[in-house]
Amino acid sequence: MTANNLTNLIEISPFAYSVVMLYGVILIKYFTHYLASHEPLRFFRFFCDQLAKKVNKTKNSARQRFISGFIAILVTLAPLTIILWLFEAFVEATWLWQSFLLYLALGDLHLGKTSKEIAKLVVANKNFEAKQLLNPWLLRDTEQLSSLGLAKSCIEMLLLRAMQNLFTISFIFLLIGPLAALVSRLLIEMHYSWNHKQSNFQPFGDSVAFIVNIIQWLPSRIFSLVLLFGCIGKNFILFFRLSRRYFFQLNNSYLLNLFALSLEIKLGGVAMYQNIKLRKTSYNDHGRQPQATDIIHASSRIRQVFYFCFLFLAMLTLFIYSFNINR
Repeated sequence: MTANNLTNLIEISPFAYSVVMLYGVILIKYFTHYLASHEPLRFFRFFCDQLAKKVNKTKNSARQRFISGFIAILVTLAPLTIILWLFEAFVEATWLWQSFLLYLALGDLHLGKTSKEIAKLVVANKNFEAKQLLNPWLLRDTEQLSSLGLAKSCIEMLLLRAMQNLFTISFIFLLIGPLAALVSRLLIEMHYSWNHKQSNFQPFGDSVAFIVNIIQWLPSRIFSLVLLFGCIGKNFILFFRLSRRYFFQLNNSYLLNLFALSLEIKLGGVAMYQNIKLRKTSYNDHGRQPQATDIIHASSRIRQVFYFCFLFLAMLTLFIYSFNINR
């Protein structure tokens, strides 16, 4: 599609323009991974780690560390957001700049492939190799994980990363724009780096955790409801009743509980962070312990949600575009 066609498309339907750009960037990002595996935000994570070492002082009070965490967000994102916003005025091909921002904002599209490799290693009783492959994607300690623990951790990682770094970012891009999508992704990366499940980040990371929970609340509920509708004819009403108490909570409990129910497995529970045992909420206690094969099933279920959403967006885009053309 040429630049003139994109200009005409945005004049006819800005939503259709955004959807076409989203699909195009997803395809480009998917295939560039095969040319060269890369992490565009690797340096930002390094910056977050170094910044935390400078300002997150354990000798300070909890209140001081909380304030330091909030100021760290402002100092990092405010100037960066302003610079990126002003720079767009100097770019002739606005669509190219917006595509670049979206490319940076979207997460890894090949986690499903990684999860399958982990499942194969667990089945082959190569737990050490599985831990090495899974460890970069987790905050929790992996040294003591059994094959069941590896399966559970991999499923939770796959679900949350797909919802946060792909679904939420795509939702924000379509709703607000590419700059907002990138800022949201940077906040999520800050949350990963300063996660308050780790004892040394509990006061410091509370503010970014709260912001990220607000950002992902609506996309998470939409993702969960699409997942729930995929269970029609299979305990749909039961799953709805068992999960509705989590719906308005400002966390991922609603999504995790629905996913555990749909796969008929247990999720959540005890996890180790920096050699400290943390008792998290347990989901679907009556389910069975997850196996390596459930990693494959989880990846398939997540893909079904994305395929449905992509198809729905395509149909909605065609309807809106046709309506605007015929007016």
